[in-house]
Amino acid sequence: MFEKYKEWKKERGEVSLQGRSVRRAVEIVNHLPGIGHMSQNGELRKKLDELSKPWEAPEGLTLEVVDLSESRLEILYDEINDDKRVILQLHGGGYYGGLHNTYRDMAALYHQLAVKTAVVTLDYRLAPENPFPAALLDASEAYEWLLDQGIEAENIVVVGDSAGGGLSLALILYLKDHNRPLPAGVLTMSAWTDLTLSGESYEENYNDDPVFGGSRDTLVYKTGYVGENDPKNPYISPLYGDYTGFCPMLMQVGEQEMLLSDTLAVSKKAKAAGVKVREHTYKGMFHDFQMGLLRYPESRKAWEEAAAFLRKVLPVKKEQD
Repeated sequence: MFEKYKEWKKERGEVSLQGRSVRRAVEIVNHLPGIGHMSQNGELRKKLDELSKPWEAPEGLTLEVVDLSESRLEILYDEINDDKRVILQLHGGGYYGGLHNTYRDMAALYHQLAVKTAVVTLDYRLAPENPFPAALLDASEAYEWLLDQGIEAENIVVVGDSAGGGLSLALILYLKDHNRPLPAGVLTMSAWTDLTLSGESYEENYNDDPVFGGSRDTLVYKTGYVGENDPKNPYISPLYGDYTGFCPMLMQVGEQEMLLSDTLAVSKKAKAAGVKVREHTYKGMFHDFQMGLLRYPESRKAWEEAAAFLRKVLPVKKEQD
């Protein structure tokens, strides 16, 4: 019986019971008639946020809003923080979905993991009303705003999930091409790096992906952000960029997501260009599984890995005597 159990566990890829349960729940939500359509268009999250209580910053933290020219920043910080270290978070949502409370929860967790580090989340303009380059220009303005506040580039890490992960890479390619100082590192979760959808996983994982799989009416097939532009533009699809001189990277992705190739291909390309890259494919996991925060083992492990990366590229400065 024990041998049968070990064989069964091996077939499951060592995925926890909680991880499998969450995956199944995600699949159901994204494929329910009506509800699934709302989920893929960002409408479900918007509706849930409208029904939920206003987000409150954890005890000891302050949430401040700053308006930029076309977007806004939400700054989460510890009032005793004077270290001037910042995590710039670019949220996901296929360039259609906006900033919601889960990203505020993620900002709080980033702050917890990276001691004395403020977290700045950009609420950028969305497609289809605002196609490329709106989101990129907003991200660039946010980064320049941080520099104008006296934050050194070496004290900034850019993080992003899904479309926000791709936008993070596009931002750094843009900064590099315009001779701007690069951040200390970039962390991506399930990054969308190829809006041409050319990767093998788009077909190989089509029936396995609980978020985007099984339908051509999902966010990855929407073209509102690309608009009339060439999807191979590196600022749209950073897979096609030049990674020479890029900053250190941590790239996380789920084994069963259609966007798996997006991370693997960029990781391979960046490594070939001499960039320090850690790529981690999580067995049995799905798109943006890290949104589970610390609630189940696989997500918790991913955040622990993120914490280690942040400590490495943004070390806490020693107190002056």
